[in-house]
Amino acid sequence: MKKFGIVLTTCLLISGIQCKAAYLGDIPQKTMQIAREAGYNNSQYNEIPNSKTVRVGIGTNNFASYEWKEASLYGTGDFELYNNKTYIGTYTVGDQININMVGNIFVLTDKDTKVIAKVSGPIIFKSDFGFIGIKDLKRAGKDAVYRNQIELISTTKGGSFYIVNSLGLEEYLRGVVPNEMPVSFGLEALKAQAVAARNYVLSPRVKANPNYDVVDSVASQVYFGANTEKELSNQAVMETSGIVALYGWDLILAQYSSTAGGYTESYQNAFSDPITKKFPAPEKPFLKGVPDNPSTPRLDNEEEAYEFYTSKPKSFDEDSSYYRWTREWNGQEIQDAIQANIAAQSATGFVHPAVEKGETIGIVKKLHVLKRGVSGKIMKLEIQTTDKDYVVEKELVIRRLLKKDGKALPSANVVFEHEYNDDGDLIYIKASGGGFGHGVGLSQYGAGYMAKKLHLTYDKILKHYYTNITLGTEPFILSANPSQNSITQNFWSPNGKGLLIIDNKYKVANIDISVNGVEEIIDLDTSGRYNTLDLSNCLHKGLNTVNFKYPQSQSKNKGLRIFIEMVDD
Repeated sequence: MKKFGIVLTTCLLISGIQCKAAYLGDIPQKTMQIAREAGYNNSQYNEIPNSKTVRVGIGTNNFASYEWKEASLYGTGDFELYNNKTYIGTYTVGDQININMVGNIFVLTDKDTKVIAKVSGPIIFKSDFGFIGIKDLKRAGKDAVYRNQIELISTTKGGSFYIVNSLGLEEYLRGVVPNEMPVSFGLEALKAQAVAARNYVLSPRVKANPNYDVVDSVASQVYFGANTEKELSNQAVMETSGIVALYGWDLILAQYSSTAGGYTESYQNAFSDPITKKFPAPEKPFLKGVPDNPSTPRLDNEEEAYEFYTSKPKSFDEDSSYYRWTREWNGQEIQDAIQANIAAQSATGFVHPAVEKGETIGIVKKLHVLKRGVSGKIMKLEIQTTDKDYVVEKELVIRRLLKKDGKALPSANVVFEHEYNDDGDLIYIKASGGGFGHGVGLSQYGAGYMAKKLHLTYDKILKHYYTNITLGTEPFILSANPSQNSITQNFWSPNGKGLLIIDNKYKVANIDISVNGVEEIIDLDTSGRYNTLDLSNCLHKGLNTVNFKYPQSQSKNKGLRIFIEMVDD
């Protein structure tokens, strides 16, 4: 890191020790280069949620629907019941509230079917002494119970309602991490998963529904509530609390999948643009394909891909049962699979020419790969038939087209071998592949291997899978605006080290800061845009609380962007 004219600013006394924040003058150069390349703009930044409350849509059993016709809720301790903000009553363990709807009216009855209320809602269940449970709903084989607050909100068409669990971000993650990653993968892998999951829910996104942010299934992140929490995964959430993965000033889209197969894929080669639906998507520089072994060549040609996926080189993913796999079809089976699935996959817009439901394709002659990504993932596949040739794009579409026994291919990191009879008819295809899922970003099995066998810490794991990232607190804007003039960040530091990064574009002279309860006014350097201050002498190993206040003496038309970057040992 380049240092510019070091100035020391006294940060008062903490536990009798002189605590000094070293003013380093300018932001680390790599961070700023990335920020410039990322093309930061204000409107994009302001989409990042300021609220640390997560609203989760709860699905029925097997996630068949997110619209409920009826439900029965109970508390594991005392709970309060409200119609919107109007108090209905307090109930205790053993009490059960049954809910159904007549039009847009909620009808609430007790366990003896006595009517408690007929109201328009939303209905709110709150508990400070236990959890709220949904009768007969199971998650991971256990009764589904939830922290904090459950809301029942009428759908617009009436006669049904949504069930929404509203709770704090860190509490939400307790119900996500052990359901997205086995706790047997170890603490550091679970920490990496916690950061990726935190990024996922905080990153700007289109809400799953106007009434909630995410759902509780794989359509968002798997969230199974309080009954599935584990001690080790709770520790992982706590020991990464407040920490996110950043590229420049922006939270990254922290994609992850089960098993990459030894080589992750670049984002644009696996996904379409979420807005335009064009494939390949625009590149995301922090989601670049990386091999587990740096000497592995690019696999975007048939020879290298075949060599890699028909062998088992040493890999972080080698403990996964999906590290390598095969699928086989005879000629009739591959014909039936493609014919059965091509119309549905054509509806995605990624089959050319399009195939309508009921339309018959010619006899399949060959699966011909037209384009691969850096990991060997198929981006474009040609289905050659006696009638015409069909070009299929995008890994998920390809996987769902080439089903075996009703199941999609585990991944599109796959090579094919064909056999023909003497008449030239296709009689057999063998697919040899590696990985499970889209293979972009963090590989969960890879993270487990790196944590348990290589003894790598979570930051090293994340920086392998996400290119040129930093780890730090969520960036925010500090200004005279009432919603931005006092910001508190709570975060865990494993080593008590951190850098305060400030974008002082508008030349604010100073800010008020409190580090773990010790207050100080910090004068800022207005000669340059970016300020970096070393807070390491002021931070604790473990949980830290830092409060920032915009001074009343400063111009109301100014503001700063700020985050705290974690520092390696």
